[in-house]
Amino acid sequence: MTSIKEKIAQLGVVPVVAIEDAKDATGLGAALLAGGLACAEITFRTAAAAESIRTMAENFPDLLVGAGTVLTVEQAQQALDNGAKFIVTPGFDADVVEFSLEHDTPIFPGVATPTEINMAMKYGLTALKFFPAQALGGIPALKAIAAPYGGIRFIPTGGISPQNLGDYLAIPAVLACGGSWLVKKSLIAAGEFEKITQLTQEAVALVKKIREI
Repeated sequence: MTSIKEKIAQLGVVPVVAIEDAKDATGLGAALLAGGLACAEITFRTAAAAESIRTMAENFPDLLVGAGTVLTVEQAQQALDNGAKFIVTPGFDADVVEFSLEHDTPIFPGVATPTEINMAMKYGLTALKFFPAQALGGIPALKAIAAPYGGIRFIPTGGISPQNLGDYLAIPAVLACGGSWLVKKSLIAAGEFEKITQLTQEAVALVKKIREI
């Protein structure tokens, strides 16, 4: 059975979604699947997050739905109650990490320093979010911080675009990249799901080209 970490690695890209109206979750889920990217990280940056997670989880069983921007244990519980299969946090929070592990839920906490990576390793975590990737120095910074940690893989997020996606994916330490460019708030709100499918297809094609899948 393929683990969630392995599925994310195979996909190469995790769409990072901030959805304002849960009624748009169905159209978004269909658009991502049509584009060949069966994954969505629904961030708790909006009040519609929990309902959107539930809608997508219930209507698209083939879609790997997770929760992002999880800041508290309460949000993590809400995410799981609504069907989230994984948790992503912007920073390292021991309480949220412990909660996720206690509930056998994969968690990808955000790290920006070796100290935070060491903290994550103490919990047995081997896949971490590198955030905010571009603001921290981009590819050179990620290569430097990853060098001492041979057993750790990273999901760089923040400033990822079609222009630099391939360069990030070419780094052996990168598990996948998180990105919002293919699921922009404006596209979702305008119902431009065909455009989202197009952007998704382009991202999938780039992953295949870089990784020669």
